[in-house]
Amino acid sequence: MNNHYTGEACRRQAVRVEDRILLSWSPVSMEKFAVLKEYFNRGIPPYLQEGLTEIQMYVGTQSALARIQQRDEDLGRFLQHLDTKVNMLLQKVTGGASPLDRLALQEVILSSVGLSFPAAQALEPGAMLEFNLVLLPDYVYVYCLGEVVGCRPHEVTGGDPAQFVSCRFALIMEEDRERLVQHSFKKQSLALRNRRLTEDS
Repeated sequence: MNNHYTGEACRRQAVRVEDRILLSWSPVSMEKFAVLKEYFNRGIPPYLQEGLTEIQMYVGTQSALARIQQRDEDLGRFLQHLDTKVNMLLQKVTGGASPLDRLALQEVILSSVGLSFPAAQALEPGAMLEFNLVLLPDYVYVYCLGEVVGCRPHEVTGGDPAQFVSCRFALIMEEDRERLVQHSFKKQSLALRNRRLTEDS
């Protein structure tokens, strides 16, 4: 659940990075938000919801494949092709849209307290959204809910004008918040190292 942070802990939580992640989002009614909040307060993880198992399985598979590919590139590629074929077959058998179909590679500004992302339509401040985040390249999955706190016009390079939506996380497990902190620090460290290499060359 959400806690209030002060001092060093607050600064640590607010580390922001520009990133590319797999993202899907959708509006959530206040009724569903109230139910999920009650679950959170009782210590029931949100990952038990219907529809999230498929994403968890996909992310777990991709994470394992990434680790295998680091050890054996040929084996990793072979297994990746098999996984793709299995997913295509499942799609034909089950028909209809899968939660995975909504995941798209997206540029975001991310921290452990919220995120900002481009959207095709304007969203009203106070609107509640549910997010499926897959952090790359490690395929770390985070499900959370956020409240829209701002929305401004945003020009997409080579595309139509869009909106840039800013959200503050309203319901997020503390383990997931810590995963976002660690991911942000890793991204910051990598960016700093790349800048130093560029300056030295």
